[in-house]
Amino acid sequence: MEETVQHFKKRSPKRKQERFGKTISLVATIFIVSIVFSILFFVASRGLRTFTEHGVSAIDFFAGTAWRPGEVSDAGEPLVGAFPMIAGSFLVTIFSALLATPFALGAAIFMTEISPKTGKKYLQPVIELLVGIPSVVYGFIGLTVIVPFIRQIFGGTGFGVLAATLVLFVMILPTTTSMAVDTLNAVPRYYREASFAMGATRWQTIYKVVLRAASPGLLTAVIFGMARAFGEALAVQMVIGNAALVPDSLTTPASTLTSILTMNMGNTVLGTLENDVLWSLATILLFMSLFFNILTRWIGKKGAMK
Repeated sequence: MEETVQHFKKRSPKRKQERFGKTISLVATIFIVSIVFSILFFVASRGLRTFTEHGVSAIDFFAGTAWRPGEVSDAGEPLVGAFPMIAGSFLVTIFSALLATPFALGAAIFMTEISPKTGKKYLQPVIELLVGIPSVVYGFIGLTVIVPFIRQIFGGTGFGVLAATLVLFVMILPTTTSMAVDTLNAVPRYYREASFAMGATRWQTIYKVVLRAASPGLLTAVIFGMARAFGEALAVQMVIGNAALVPDSLTTPASTLTSILTMNMGNTVLGTLENDVLWSLATILLFMSLFFNILTRWIGKKGAMK
């Protein structure tokens, strides 16, 4: 009996440490969740003021094409149509993802299936370097190289959706490639060995076995790249032209949600319509980012290898 009591006395400090560690973890978790919900509540509450306090119609806001918050139409309605920015954000996101996906998949396949040694020795450091380059550097390169090139080839100012797409293509390419490499490496080796044992060639194994097994993870990589492209601000602002107009071609100036926010948020007075419509744009941007994250987790959960 005494030995049992002594045993529990010896274990009591460890139990106290364990309880202390659990308490700290719980407090940290609650703190992080509280911050997330506080941000969501603050941004959403400010964004909804456009419709509740200033009486702007949701249809006019989301479908309107005139963006002049300080002016009103002939009918007395504020000109706060956000459709040009929403369209610009989706266009540059979709085009950059369509352009980056084949290159990212090709580079990932080369690094994992065709020449792993070369990929690990040369390509992997290059990809890691590209991930770490600041956005302003990409924007400056786009401003000094891509915009003049487009101006020379297609005419016009050179600013527009095409310039923003090319800049975002370079920006999301290393992220998508890195995630695709991790996904292909996660495919069990016995999948490949079984395919080779049945007489399949290397390309048949890659195309019909490896890529199909890794398709959920590859789709997650593409969506993650789209999420980064959708939320990019500085680099896009430097090359897209920042004109609040619905783009009628890839080479005409346009704008995105992030470019309008970064240009105008510091030039408005809190509580005014001009300020609240910017918070509405920020609310759209926030919920789109949440949508991308939820979609990524859903695909990852559905496609988890068992």
